[in-house]
Amino acid sequence: MPEDKGWKSPYLLLTVTMLLWGSAFASSKSVVAQLPHTVAALLRFGGGAVALLAAVAVLGKSAATPDSTTTASARGGGRRAALAGVLGVFAYNGFFFWGLSLAPSLDAGIVIPVLSPVLTSAFLLVTGRESASGGRLAGLALGLAGAVVFFFGAGGSAHGGTTRLTGDLLYLLSAVCWAAYTLIGPRVLAGIDPLRATTYATCAGAVLLGALAAPDLGEVHWDGLPAGLWLNVVFLAIGPAAVANLLYYRGVGAVGPASASLMMFMVPVVNTVCSMVFLGESFGGLQALGALVLLSGAVLAVTRGRVPARPRARTAPITGKKPSEL
Repeated sequence: MPEDKGWKSPYLLLTVTMLLWGSAFASSKSVVAQLPHTVAALLRFGGGAVALLAAVAVLGKSAATPDSTTTASARGGGRRAALAGVLGVFAYNGFFFWGLSLAPSLDAGIVIPVLSPVLTSAFLLVTGRESASGGRLAGLALGLAGAVVFFFGAGGSAHGGTTRLTGDLLYLLSAVCWAAYTLIGPRVLAGIDPLRATTYATCAGAVLLGALAAPDLGEVHWDGLPAGLWLNVVFLAIGPAAVANLLYYRGVGAVGPASASLMMFMVPVVNTVCSMVFLGESFGGLQALGALVLLSGAVLAVTRGRVPARPRARTAPITGKKPSEL
């Protein structure tokens, strides 16, 4: 199949995805500054659930099949996806938005997207599911060393003290949740297309986030919220929570998960620019050093010292299958 060009290029779609995800940290921080963190999480993912349900209604018909066996498999996949949403949406965002109330979004954009692949790789090596090459072990060791330096720097009194360190540790728990969510992804996607899996997971997580936010809803003065905040919430719900996922799955299906995972390292770069320019956040010297070491180790661990080969152009007709990687 000829490679897509122009706006259909998978690398362009992945770039847009990373821009949306990278900007979401600072954008979420600005919402948390005006709302309780539980309510902020509910608005983002409640809105994201609505947007994804609309996408399923419009785009999901092509994935439907009348076969009873396939239908039963899809129902089982839907239940698995909903359970996965407890971890990947509810727990992940519960820790993330709580962390935003204590620490800068600048830290979140380093800890979560960079440390998550390090934790994922470490688990796969410890359980024997993947081989331990020298480059990968070196990358993991370097990444973990960078994380230690980063968290040690976060505790410096000149740059936030124990409050910032507590927030960064909550980001670490978010990274653990996302790594676990990634590891169970193939099982969740078995028998169900990624769009529906993401929708079910987001809806299940949003319901639990609603229960968590219920005690704080009465404290919000809804009529006094500025229009800018609502525009920000709409952006978070439609952009990073819905559109980015759809673009990401298409990109992964075209270039493969290895190349797509490399592009994930655009996220901390985009977040750093957004956090510094729009929120005036900054690193201490020790944190900046830890972030660079952590990022270098993560890249080495993911690539194993090699650049993933570019997938060959397809010659067979499209079968309509969905990508099977999260």
